[in-house]
Amino acid sequence: MASMRDIKRRKGSIQSTQQITKAMKLVSTVKLQRAKQRAEQSKAYFKCMYETVTSVLAKSGNLNHPYLRGGDSTKKAVIVITSNRGLAGGYNSNVVKLVTQGGFNKEDLRIYAVGKKGKDALNRYGYEIVEEDSDIIEEPLYVDAMALSSRVLEAYAKGEVGEIYLAYTGFKNTVVHEPTLLKLLPVEPEKQTETAQDKDSKALMSFEPDDDEALDLIIPKYVTSLIYGGLIEAVASENGARMQAMDSATSNAEEMIDHLSLMYNRARQGSITQELTEIIAGANAIS
Repeated sequence: MASMRDIKRRKGSIQSTQQITKAMKLVSTVKLQRAKQRAEQSKAYFKCMYETVTSVLAKSGNLNHPYLRGGDSTKKAVIVITSNRGLAGGYNSNVVKLVTQGGFNKEDLRIYAVGKKGKDALNRYGYEIVEEDSDIIEEPLYVDAMALSSRVLEAYAKGEVGEIYLAYTGFKNTVVHEPTLLKLLPVEPEKQTETAQDKDSKALMSFEPDDDEALDLIIPKYVTSLIYGGLIEAVASENGARMQAMDSATSNAEEMIDHLSLMYNRARQGSITQELTEIIAGANAIS
């Protein structure tokens, strides 16, 4: 059994760690409330944007546009959104697994890392890191998403990549966060279930002034909106995951402190019993 001094020292160390985890939980809780509200307010817009664009393209017939047919390159650009800090449970590792276990060929991937943790992990696995935009995830703005979108679309237009993906953590609620891999380009129109009303109206979507010019305006905004939506949901998911991790760490520390307190009391009781036994034995020996 460990000595009383060792038990007391370890208990003090765990209590200090518990104070840190409690503070981090409170900070994450405050940040989560703000990020949660922002994610919930914007989620409907980005969901509507995705459904609208895919619905429009599904009713547009066979359009011959670069954003729809894809490039000739086998390279794939993946925008990976993680955090700059750890202590968030499996938040970062789950996003990294989307890339490493997504069935992609490592040599064909070009990583646009948003967040240091994802960049460091994928760099260790030997993936090509094209650029790192860690500052964006601290306070995501639409202009940041627009700038990142323009750079990726430029690589797509030049034929450097043939597909664009977005890997992020979708925010469902405080305790549920879903790692998501979303294909941005080429856009794949969803096959919609035909209803009785659809059968009566089978007219194809018409564009004004023409389809190429319209898609040149719509698709970049569509990609930018999805990237921005992913950033917002990722921030909310990160703080939710960190809050849960710190809450679990605080509870575990409390259990360890209780266990060490019990061990300390037993050691103290044993020490007192031994001293009494020695005193009584010495008294008997004198008498």
